[in-house]
Amino acid sequence: MSDFLPFLPWQQALASRWLGQRERFAHAWLIHGLPGIGKRQFALAAAGSLLCESPVDGLACGHCAACLWIKSGSHPDLRRIRPEALAQEEGAAQGADDDGEQTGSGAKKTPSKEIKVEQLRSLHTWFNTATHRGGWRVAVLYPARAMNLITANALLKVLEEPPAHTIFLLVADAPDRLLPTLVSRCRRLPLPVPGKAESLEWLAAEGVRDAGQWLAVSGGAPLLARQLAQSGQDPCPEWLARLLAGLAAVQPPDIGPLADQLEKQAPEVWIDALQRLFLDLLLAASGAPLRYFPALEKPIGAVASQALPGNLADTAQWLAQQRAVAGHPLNAKLFVHSALQRAVLACARAR
Repeated sequence: MSDFLPFLPWQQALASRWLGQRERFAHAWLIHGLPGIGKRQFALAAAGSLLCESPVDGLACGHCAACLWIKSGSHPDLRRIRPEALAQEEGAAQGADDDGEQTGSGAKKTPSKEIKVEQLRSLHTWFNTATHRGGWRVAVLYPARAMNLITANALLKVLEEPPAHTIFLLVADAPDRLLPTLVSRCRRLPLPVPGKAESLEWLAAEGVRDAGQWLAVSGGAPLLARQLAQSGQDPCPEWLARLLAGLAAVQPPDIGPLADQLEKQAPEVWIDALQRLFLDLLLAASGAPLRYFPALEKPIGAVASQALPGNLADTAQWLAQQRAVAGHPLNAKLFVHSALQRAVLACARAR
């Protein structure tokens, strides 16, 4: 699998300024920002630029021996450290992965969604070997939230006494969810959200129809917008539109059929949709423009006008708390029912 990825259009100027200072480069960087803006691609493109032997304005030339090795997925001075499940999604070849883990041998098992401490320990030989052509050695770790406490502490020990000529690029959505001592060992590089016009132009080039609606649903994150558009769904899920129509009606909606439908979906998906809806309800209640579902301005405004803002805010906060544990519901059916019932009560007509 090729490790070569270019910088996205909205990343190039920042990358050129940042990589132009490589003579005084920190040994560990935490690249962070909104989900879906291309942080992982930025980190992998940065790794390619750091290993390039003839960079142009700090960026990879794409033609030197190092760049050709990266394109073929065989550069000896580049390692990707990510969960086994993510490696499979990215199409990593079976057998030895970047981080030394064997993924294609032995009995079949469910691929891990965590970055294991063994993945870091397996790199010690790599750390203690001279770089292939006397340049940098780059380790890209993503997503950083996939590290458990043991793995994070193991990485912390490495960063306290970093191997020579080695740069770590960590990718995270929210640094405050990481081990504080680990964050303190990294230089932080926040990536901004691209402008709307630039995002829409890129989405159009990617063949995304109704790009404006998808960009709104994604909160302005173009890569997430493309992913959602490729899902085969509508910008506003059909079940959410039905729920909204019911909330705007005189009689409370029947949540039974909706709960049966959502029970078959991943909890993170429908919880995220409810969170977006309630943020838009709060915006409508305060007279502000909607962020996620501008095409549903009329029904959202109708529901927001009848509900108490305090109830909307409390439920939005409750949904955020449930999102943190959405991947591990004790009872999926009960979880769906409780969330929908909470939403209905929050939007009930004020008396």
